[in-house]
Amino acid sequence: MKAIRVHEFGGSDQLRYEDAPAPKPQADEALVKLEAAGLNFIDIYHRTGAYPLQKPFIPGLEGAGVIQSVGQNVTEFAPGDRVAWTMGPNSYAEEVAVATRLLVKIPDSVGTQTAAAVMLQGLTAHFLAHSTFPLQPGHTALIHAAAGGVGLLLVQMAKKAGAWVVGTVSTEEKAKLARNAGADEVILYTQADFEEEIKRLTNGQGVHVVYDSVGKTTFDKSLNCLRPRGYMVLFGQASGAVAPIDPQILNQKGSLFLTRPTSAPYLATREELLWRANDVFGWLEAGELNVRVDTTFPLAEAKAAHDYMEGRNTKGKVLLIP
Repeated sequence: MKAIRVHEFGGSDQLRYEDAPAPKPQADEALVKLEAAGLNFIDIYHRTGAYPLQKPFIPGLEGAGVIQSVGQNVTEFAPGDRVAWTMGPNSYAEEVAVATRLLVKIPDSVGTQTAAAVMLQGLTAHFLAHSTFPLQPGHTALIHAAAGGVGLLLVQMAKKAGAWVVGTVSTEEKAKLARNAGADEVILYTQADFEEEIKRLTNGQGVHVVYDSVGKTTFDKSLNCLRPRGYMVLFGQASGAVAPIDPQILNQKGSLFLTRPTSAPYLATREELLWRANDVFGWLEAGELNVRVDTTFPLAEAKAAHDYMEGRNTKGKVLLIP
């Protein structure tokens, strides 16, 4: 089969489209023919070695397609089932063997590309809004990169939970997308200081929670946007890693909480995975959640797709199509 493989850590030119051994499903696995693989920032961290994997490797943790065959002990799934997954490795390929504990059946009314687009980012937005800091009516939230893949979904889920939401974006085009997703206020950080704007919008009180996937360039000011005992939720580092900090800073700024969540602990059990996935797919079916596929690239053009994402151009989800 054809796949993208990384032989050395580095830039996007390390993504090689080449022949790779076709997988065979082992016990408790299903062989899936991919129709779409989701692109996520963690793929870039793997490629650069920020989150190192054993080389050579096939990147990609998310996808959707049709089951071709199943291994021993598999009873929940059968050939012909449309399925999606997240946190399943080797997804930048024409075929992948996926552990069935990671698979979710796609409802008939949800397209396969939509399912691929919503798994990692949709489940991430779900645990951020419902578990990391469980939003409720009366809460105020600042969401950075509000027009990105997670951002647009998180804005919608935060509003669904009853929160008052401020998003930051870089352009007027992205501001429109964030507003359409439900953001109450949108700050163009290229034109205004978001810390000053948050203090103005909250009458100096600050917000209950900051959801920050940007990292290095936003972290310090984000802490200043929090009210006493507020939550700093750092879930990405699109602009670079945050420098080490003295925990006393959290004390000085009002007994703040700081967490760095990632998907695995929030999808640790089959029950938790299905809870989040069923919520997300249910909202899609009911028209209560909109997933925006920004653009697609052929699998062979994974380098261009990574360049697009690293250039902070995304306005929704980016997919690779085998």
